[in-house]
Amino acid sequence: MATTKVLAPNGRPVNHSELTRDVAEASIGSVRSPIFGYPADGLDPLVLASILRAADHGDPIRYMGLAETIEERDPHYLAVLGNRKRAVSQLEITVEPGGEDQAALDQATALETWLQRDELTFEIVNILDAVGKGYSLTEIIWDFSEGQYEPNRLEWRDQRWFRFDRKDLRTPLLLSDSGAEVPLPPFKFIYAPFPSKSGLEIRSGLARVAAWCWMFKAFTQRDWAIFTQTYGQPIRLGKYGPGTSEDEKNKLFRAVAGIAGDCAAIIPESMSMEFISAESISGSIDLYERRADWYDKQTSKAVLGQTATTDAETGGLGSGKEHGDVREDIERADGKMLAAILNKALVRPYIDLNYGPQKLYPKLKIARPEPEDLAAWTQATSPWFEAGLEFVEKDVRDKLSLSTPEKGDRILRKSDASSEYQPDEGREPDAKPPQSKIKGYLKGQKPDPAPVAALQAETTPQPPSESFSPVSALTDQLTASGTQEMHKLLSGVEAMVDASASLEELRENLLSAFPKLDATELSSVMAAGILAASAGGRAMVEEEADG
Repeated sequence: MATTKVLAPNGRPVNHSELTRDVAEASIGSVRSPIFGYPADGLDPLVLASILRAADHGDPIRYMGLAETIEERDPHYLAVLGNRKRAVSQLEITVEPGGEDQAALDQATALETWLQRDELTFEIVNILDAVGKGYSLTEIIWDFSEGQYEPNRLEWRDQRWFRFDRKDLRTPLLLSDSGAEVPLPPFKFIYAPFPSKSGLEIRSGLARVAAWCWMFKAFTQRDWAIFTQTYGQPIRLGKYGPGTSEDEKNKLFRAVAGIAGDCAAIIPESMSMEFISAESISGSIDLYERRADWYDKQTSKAVLGQTATTDAETGGLGSGKEHGDVREDIERADGKMLAAILNKALVRPYIDLNYGPQKLYPKLKIARPEPEDLAAWTQATSPWFEAGLEFVEKDVRDKLSLSTPEKGDRILRKSDASSEYQPDEGREPDAKPPQSKIKGYLKGQKPDPAPVAALQAETTPQPPSESFSPVSALTDQLTASGTQEMHKLLSGVEAMVDASASLEELRENLLSAFPKLDATELSSVMAAGILAASAGGRAMVEEEADG
């Protein structure tokens, strides 16, 4: 399996000796040095335009350095970009088997086991570096110590160590130790394009938009700092009288200059010092603050699609909920893009190296589980259940996340108001409740000490009497016992009426449900009533005959 010749999707053979070692590690003094300059120093519109233009022509060194510098120097951009990356990295990852056969299930199980790695969340955050820069490259360091290939490490690699093919500016190439641009080794890199717009990956990163906002915000902050330094504290004005010597003038100047920091000074009595405060500067201060906040809001819109989660503004619950829905939409799209990237660059190599090429491959699904409205599901299915539609108990329990009771479990069930039975601790799950005791008996008969299932009057036993007739008591008892069963049958019919859109549909529902209607209990009640009436009549005849 490991020694067989494996071809990448582009037809290139896989070099097994490269899989287990680093091929793009950093080295100071080489073309892949981890030390770079700071292109953001002295940034102005002309310099920024030249940086972006160079990246457009295939030289991303200064642009990638600028993108990293913005993350380091702009707290707002760092926060919103990190928020978006962390939101996706914490989504649930599930595996969908490529088929239903045992081999496909085994492949999915192996992937699920590998996904339990603690480092995976941090590695996904590094892969999502592509959100800001447009793309990222992650090297896969495979492990073959147990006779099977498994990704041991996913190492982030600096985008400045790669170039794009000059033919299309889309195919990534690795800078070799000699500085030559060589194709990426098969099954060694996760190339993750994350475009925020259509076009070339080098021009689709959020950093291109954030760079302009950050530059103009930096200008605003610089002007704000100068204004604060100039007008933030009052002007110190020293006055001296005529005939003051140069030495005394110098002493006064030093006192005026040092009063701001020392908050103390001494001057001759003949001299004076005044503090003149600038008036009406609050409006100017608000101007700088509003302008800086405006640039932050544009950055939030670009990264998160909204500003509600980063700026506390008056807008009500509805406004926040609307922005939250937009944020969820972006999170869902990011999860789908990340899953597609991993399925292509990680899952397929994993399966090909260990199991050989497959017609169908397992797939990763990265998404937040959709909450299910169990109340709506119950309301929708209850009419069909009452109408006689059959359900598999296991399906219902799985839907409600309820386990099957086992021996020794305490059973909770709907209580029956007409029954004195209460469930016991540790009763068998499938055991039926005991039948009710006889609370009354026919005239001339003695009660059975053991519980039996029979239709009896639940009235207080009456002594023998000439005027007593069991007809009305038995009629009431039959009505009470039969009403519950009739309601069960009628509720099913009512449910079919509510669920039917036309008389023809109601007719079809009634015809299809009629063979399944359960009238066993109603028949038993009627049979017991007829038997009780017959026995009561015989007792009356015998009593009259004896009299």
